[in-house]
Amino acid sequence: MPVDNSGGPDRWRSPEPCGEGGEHCLRDDSRQYGEWVNETWNEGGTGVLRLPSGRLVRGRGLRRPMPAGPVPSYAVYLLGKEPPEVPWEARWLRWRDFWLPSDGRQLRAALGEAWERAGAERVEIACDGGRGRTGTALACLAVLDGVPRERAVEFVRRNYDRRAVETPWQKRYVRRFTA
Repeated sequence: MPVDNSGGPDRWRSPEPCGEGGEHCLRDDSRQYGEWVNETWNEGGTGVLRLPSGRLVRGRGLRRPMPAGPVPSYAVYLLGKEPPEVPWEARWLRWRDFWLPSDGRQLRAALGEAWERAGAERVEIACDGGRGRTGTALACLAVLDGVPRERAVEFVRRNYDRRAVETPWQKRYVRRFTA
């Protein structure tokens, strides 16, 4: 079902009507949403991070337009306020910009689910800018995937965004994160 985001930014816009009756199709493809659920990202796609296990996860800044191609099948949104509805399954974690997650146990549970699902689905981790909170969460996800905690920030900066994990307390959070 499409999202009514009148007046909202492009980042939340659901797929555009493309069929005869105004039904919604996915961008750049005529398949319906349900046909995409059991596929992963294309390696090399915008914001796609390959974890050592081979799992692919997309990090994204929500202030930027949605990348062309398939949409996520599951997303974790790290924002200070609840995001608008999206046509895929999503989980929201309260996390103010430049800070740490409001509830570390919820983050651990959400990332555990994201890691599991990334083996067969398109998982997206996103905040407004796609660097601080998203980078921190991706570094924690890398720890769950077996990257040593003390090397996880470097791993994400090398393979996702060189400016990921923006604050000293976010770096410290990753170093203390346990798998």
